[in-house]
Amino acid sequence: MRGVVCTAFISFAPDSAVPVVLLAVRDECTDRKWLPPGRHWPSSPAITGGLDLAAGGTWLAVAPDTMAGSAEPVAACLLNGFGQKAPQQQRLSQGAIPLLAAAGKELTNWQIERYDPFHLVLARPSGVRVISWNGSIAEDHQLPAGLSVVLNDGLDGQTGSPTGPPHIRTTAAARAAHFRTRLQYAARPEPAAGRHDDAWGEWLPIARGDGLPPDDPAALIRRLESPSGRVWGSVSLSMVALAPTRVRYDFGAVVDSSPGSSARIVLEPMLITADLQTVITNAGDNYRA
Repeated sequence: MRGVVCTAFISFAPDSAVPVVLLAVRDECTDRKWLPPGRHWPSSPAITGGLDLAAGGTWLAVAPDTMAGSAEPVAACLLNGFGQKAPQQQRLSQGAIPLLAAAGKELTNWQIERYDPFHLVLARPSGVRVISWNGSIAEDHQLPAGLSVVLNDGLDGQTGSPTGPPHIRTTAAARAAHFRTRLQYAARPEPAAGRHDDAWGEWLPIARGDGLPPDDPAALIRRLESPSGRVWGSVSLSMVALAPTRVRYDFGAVVDSSPGSSARIVLEPMLITADLQTVITNAGDNYRA
């Protein structure tokens, strides 16, 4: 697995003061090196995202506005997909896709055929799209108002390839079913400035795992150990809120996910933008699950 998000929940409420609320969990081999969100790309100084040190890209990019001149903020969140992989000699790292999208580059300029299958959540306060590529066909879906889930097999598990591994599809469906229900019945947050436990309200304890152990089939914060001893699991959590002139981006690293126990997450208010001017906050009031 590459450094991408594996589950994303998107709440779109056009009439809200905060139209887009995004919860994304990144699953990865835990020995793959990365850096937390920052402005890591000199050629794209407006973009903030975590840095995958293996390939130089990101799994989630946030910008106060696009470099194409848009007056609204944008978040671009990437998931692996199922389907036909790109030819090895032409393959590009998927981590470039969120950077292209956050910079305002349209799909026709991505050289999409050079990427392995993916799903991209492209969110702005005015609307949210999910772009899916299975190696031969690209689909572009506009999300309706309400809560949507994007998995490795696509939007609500319906747009991906049926050839995806059954065990991954089964666990993804269990995760989506449990957490969709929990988030739908929780009060929808409208985060602004301030402490993250106040800003995210009822969503926060759900986002940090809802008390499920990491070996539960429905767990949001996962941990699996292979016979060789290599560990694959949830390594970080991102919570993003998009308003017309403001972005809130809270990022949490999974610092412990031992088998049979709940994970511990440090959630930091990494990025808050007000009136499209970026302010990096002091992360001294970390939340520990």
